[in-house]
Amino acid sequence: MLPRRVVMAAAALVLAAMWRPRGHLLAISAAGLAHVPLSSTRKYHSRKERGRKLVTEQRLRSNSRRNPSLSSRDATVGAPCAALPGREMAASSATADAGAGLRSEFLQVLLSRRRDLQVPLSVEQGSPVKNPLHQKRLWPKEAEPMESCPRKEVENFKEKLVEENFYLITEVGEQGRVPVLLLKLNDPVPKRKPVIVFLHSSYKCKEWLRPLLEGYASRGYICVAIDSRYHGERASNENSYIDALKSAWRNGDTMPFIFDTVWDLIKLGDHLSEREDVDPCRIGITGESLGGMHAWFAAFVDTRYSVIVPIIGVQGFRWAIDNNKWQARVNSIKPLFEEARIDLGKSEIDTEVVEKVWGKIAPGLDSQFDAPCSVPLIAPRPLLLLNGAEDPRCPIAGLEEPSSRAAKAYEESGSAEKFMFIAEPGIGHRMTVNMVKEASDWFDRFLQ
Repeated sequence: MLPRRVVMAAAALVLAAMWRPRGHLLAISAAGLAHVPLSSTRKYHSRKERGRKLVTEQRLRSNSRRNPSLSSRDATVGAPCAALPGREMAASSATADAGAGLRSEFLQVLLSRRRDLQVPLSVEQGSPVKNPLHQKRLWPKEAEPMESCPRKEVENFKEKLVEENFYLITEVGEQGRVPVLLLKLNDPVPKRKPVIVFLHSSYKCKEWLRPLLEGYASRGYICVAIDSRYHGERASNENSYIDALKSAWRNGDTMPFIFDTVWDLIKLGDHLSEREDVDPCRIGITGESLGGMHAWFAAFVDTRYSVIVPIIGVQGFRWAIDNNKWQARVNSIKPLFEEARIDLGKSEIDTEVVEKVWGKIAPGLDSQFDAPCSVPLIAPRPLLLLNGAEDPRCPIAGLEEPSSRAAKAYEESGSAEKFMFIAEPGIGHRMTVNMVKEASDWFDRFLQ
């Protein structure tokens, strides 16, 4: 049988001949890495064990992962974990220094609006939420992808399932009280387990994710979900998130779009690393849409998140502005941009409005912290990017540079097999059954 990378290289080259090229992306060749013309939505049959059809832009092979030690005291975040013999090696010092520098810069942005709000991390007891708040109406069958999550048959599963509800106090104020839902199986013999953090999309809440949590819990994971800022238990009504975004634009004192929840995820990492039932070297993170962005940025700044799967979340914010492809993302939170348009005296939302809003509520989002700069710094930790090939909010063309840079970073760190980018054909901005299966396989491969 031909080696797997040879088969994949042959498929890539056949595709290059069959379709008109739309850009140069990295692909495997028998001799190693090569630049070949490859469309971002090419189909081929991979030789994965399950033999399913996928769309793969990058699949690169290697053996290692880097997890530099970082702490909040030195303006970066993380905790060292022992390397697995024969599987991991250190990244170059230059790359590590560059990563630490950008992480430090990002953390300073997070700290800039909460210097007087910090408190020692503490935990308060919570209780199950009986009537979860969704800030937008759910469409029929929207939960089907999550309900498809692979499960292990466990006798008396409901009786063996342990549920914890609690609050992490991460800073002063109402939004500094982070609601947490944790599910796991009760073990007769206590042991440290891998944990996965799940993050919901805009306008939903942690309870929405329960089918995923139960699926992974049946397979031996500790599963954690939180309400992001101004969502779920942290929202008072159906306008809480939009109102918070408008307030951030007017006052510039909070960062409810992505960044403030990333602060909560750093504190969640502190809590999980200290639990006796958690293996601190096996903490995964994933999320959908807004949750995918949270997973991306949390993993970028906090190296304790060791396996990462953002779903329909990673995008090029600067690319969208430069190529006039920002409309779909803006429309997802349009009332914010309409308010900014009025304040700026504009007759319509334009690129200037978009740039000013991002600069006010998420400084650096469309510049130094954008995907081309931050995504490669996740290397060499296992990273799977899952997107729809027709997603207007996360245009595939805007991911060519981030994915190419990430592929290079994984190659240079000797961990190319730990990076994959999959764009599912014909799919817009939605999570699919295939994405759920791919994420499940990725965590089983690298976190178990």
